[in-house]
Amino acid sequence: MGKRGRAVERKKSGPLVIGGLIAVVGVGGAIGAYTLLSGGAAAEDRTGAAAHHKAVKTGPVSASEVRTTATAFLTAWQKGNVAKAAAATDDSAAATRALTGYGKDAHITGVTLTRGTASGASVPFSVKATVSYQGKSKPLAYQSKLTVVRRAEDGVPLVRWQPSVVHPDLTEGDRLLTGEAGTPPIKALDRSGGELTTAKYPSLGTVLDGLREKYGKKAGGKAGIELRIVRKAAKQGTQKTPDKTLVTLSEGTPGTLRTTLSPTLQAKAEQEVTTKAKASVVVMRPSTGEILAVANSNHGFNVAFQGSLAPGSTMKIVTSTLLFEKGLASADKAHPCPKYVTYGGWKFQNDDKFEIKNGTFRASFAASCNTAFISQAKKLQNDDLTKVAQQIYGLSMNNWAIGVPSFDGSVPVQSAAQMAASLIGQGGVRMNPLNMASVVSTAKTGVFHQPYLVSPSLDNRTLAKGTRTMSASTQAQLKEVLRYTAAAGTAAKAMAGLGPDDGAKTGSAEVDGQKQPNGWFTAWQGDLAAAGVVQAGGHGGDSAGPIVAALLRAGS
Repeated sequence: MGKRGRAVERKKSGPLVIGGLIAVVGVGGAIGAYTLLSGGAAAEDRTGAAAHHKAVKTGPVSASEVRTTATAFLTAWQKGNVAKAAAATDDSAAATRALTGYGKDAHITGVTLTRGTASGASVPFSVKATVSYQGKSKPLAYQSKLTVVRRAEDGVPLVRWQPSVVHPDLTEGDRLLTGEAGTPPIKALDRSGGELTTAKYPSLGTVLDGLREKYGKKAGGKAGIELRIVRKAAKQGTQKTPDKTLVTLSEGTPGTLRTTLSPTLQAKAEQEVTTKAKASVVVMRPSTGEILAVANSNHGFNVAFQGSLAPGSTMKIVTSTLLFEKGLASADKAHPCPKYVTYGGWKFQNDDKFEIKNGTFRASFAASCNTAFISQAKKLQNDDLTKVAQQIYGLSMNNWAIGVPSFDGSVPVQSAAQMAASLIGQGGVRMNPLNMASVVSTAKTGVFHQPYLVSPSLDNRTLAKGTRTMSASTQAQLKEVLRYTAAAGTAAKAMAGLGPDDGAKTGSAEVDGQKQPNGWFTAWQGDLAAAGVVQAGGHGGDSAGPIVAALLRAGS
């Protein structure tokens, strides 16, 4: 783990309430009912509020203000009064666009909103409606929430506008659209020919969405009619998050697509990530780059493929490659591991401020000694680590083509203290389990094989390649320190019983404002490699280690 110095006045009455229900006209002219679970009043009329209240109200919104504001917004939205609903938010322009599109583009009608019990300023609510398009209709139901805030200039309570108010899966720039699907559906298969579904493998939702978006047309299917979330365009140099289907009005004809996923390892990965909150893992084959499993305990965003997190001490695999190549370290030779090292104005230390006197680099690597790496910063150029990461490990080039969106790691050129921090996986270095599984695979084989989920022969795409391989001497030393770490270092507990052809590295990465660091673990066993992260999990050997080791055992 890399560480530096702990360094309107209210209307008098609302609509008629009968049996707890307010009769209203729903969007599209349908009759609906707005259920007031916790009582409440009608929408506030804020006209002339300033004239009646000279003093601007400050402080947190009250329970009454939360209830009244939420009721005003939800009632107006349900009635189809977009202008009034938008006026009850702190961004009327954005709210107007979204709520107009809700009916016009998404073709959602007959909206019924049911407010739940507020928790502070947050108000949950349920949505029931109908999606109708070209004579076909399907029900739509989901849960969402809103937050009430106080406008600074006049103290008026308003709904804080954010896209997730309309639907929890919407982010800035996304939109809801009903019509012919952008791409035909696919029937994705594992490497043995079995169908991959989210019912069987819950983690694969974003993966299947990505496969459909890229290969739906190529796989020979025919598009159906759907309500879907159309994701915002990707920034330059990044890959767009796949669109998401919410309701299927008519089924298309799916094409068939085979992936490299192993049904056995995918099932095991799904099981393992449920043991920890915010866990993500990837398993691959070092000799080919085939991805055998990918799983996340949280299914909304694919951290395993698209996460961008400081990798902590697992990055020392790449840094050791650099030190071996430059002759700044040798596995069996003496190497400094003091309690502290200062560089670029930052004071770095080891976990629990330990030191190793008269030890070898192998011992420092196995114990994850930060200062053993930071002490060499003064002998390095600012771009040395970046070059090794790109040329040998294929990282930080933004050119991987695995078959679905992925983040290929980032090792920017840095200077002074940030450059030193990058040597131990902090600073500006960012990775995910896919990247680190690839890193340990390259260390094992000596050659970078770009990971992939779909064979490049399907669409004749070009896989990324490194521009050079590590020397035989460097690879031998790298495997030696990784094997020693698995046998007698910080990875020994998790890797017990595996071997003899194995190696591992633990890592912990500090995150500002987070009490516990992110725990990392990456390892190989035979022709299997895996990497995992448990966010806020603490030491990697204790959090991510058991998950990775269990998968290596299952595949061996």
